[in-house]
Amino acid sequence: MSKPFVTVLIDTYNHQFFINDAISSVLRQDFPSSETEILVVDDGSTDDTSEVVRKFAPCVRLLRKINNGQASAFNMGIPESRGEIVAFLDGDDWWAPGKLTAVVEAFASNADVGLVGHGVTEVHPDGRQRTEAPREVSRFRISSPQAAKTFRMQRGFLGSSRMAYRREILSRIGPVPEVLKFEADEYLFTLAGLFADVMILRESYTFYRVHGANLFQITTGNEQAIRRKQQILVALVGSLEQRLKQYGVPLEIARTILECIEVEADVLRLVVDSGFPWETLSTELRIMRVFHSDASAWQQLFSRLRLVPAAFLPARTYYRWRRWLSLLTFYQEFRRKLLPFPVPRHISRREKLAP
Repeated sequence: MSKPFVTVLIDTYNHQFFINDAISSVLRQDFPSSETEILVVDDGSTDDTSEVVRKFAPCVRLLRKINNGQASAFNMGIPESRGEIVAFLDGDDWWAPGKLTAVVEAFASNADVGLVGHGVTEVHPDGRQRTEAPREVSRFRISSPQAAKTFRMQRGFLGSSRMAYRREILSRIGPVPEVLKFEADEYLFTLAGLFADVMILRESYTFYRVHGANLFQITTGNEQAIRRKQQILVALVGSLEQRLKQYGVPLEIARTILECIEVEADVLRLVVDSGFPWETLSTELRIMRVFHSDASAWQQLFSRLRLVPAAFLPARTYYRWRRWLSLLTFYQEFRRKLLPFPVPRHISRREKLAP
């Protein structure tokens, strides 16, 4: 049986120091190069990203556009792709060997699967790595409230450098709203789960690079970045809500899908704009229910004790206190040794310390 033709769609912006690793990881795949095209969409880089990409010609086709975000890059690249399967990769990430073969085999063996994801390894600037992968292969379609809850817990394995689609699924979804300067990947993989089965492989095939230029990185506490992400999440909820209504998705399923995005947006709003103590308490309890329902009794108790100051402090002050506490060495050691952050039961996590 002949192998399907695959498009690797790389979106990039100011990744001159990273894009070489991304492209090289695709060229090193054991999948036949004759059955692969590499399409790079440069979203208006102002550095030497395009010059680095051109060095890979004719193995790589480069499309350049004015800077307008991830959705606009997808909207340019997807119609240009020729593959029966389209696999996405961010220009600052890279793939492990065997990625394309594993994904293509998953599609070939499962005709109803329209989207394949897998585990991911975060790589930090100091060399630390954290790998998260499902404990077993997962397969679902968002056709019931329970399946929507499964999707909600598995969505971390479907980000842009992890997701591969049958082309007809992308055609059915259509253009991504260009207000989504990032989070365009979540728009795609959420809607794909309504049209076809989603399969999550156990292996980690993506190395996700954590660095200061990630548009959606908010761990530094930069208020401008936090506000930008909060606004994008609100736009994502609105865009998805409209499409879910259009497709006649039952309200209970739609609410389950959207709730995890809404609660993330609510937290970020409280961080930068503040709010009443009752808003903080309500939001944090909602987070525990949505994301940490299977945490241990001790972890649940600790999380509630940590909320005591939230009953008296304005939201912004409370979250500043939380951030200050999280940076203290003794607190980090306490969490690591005695009460580690909860890992959902369906996830396997491995840590590799800096060399």
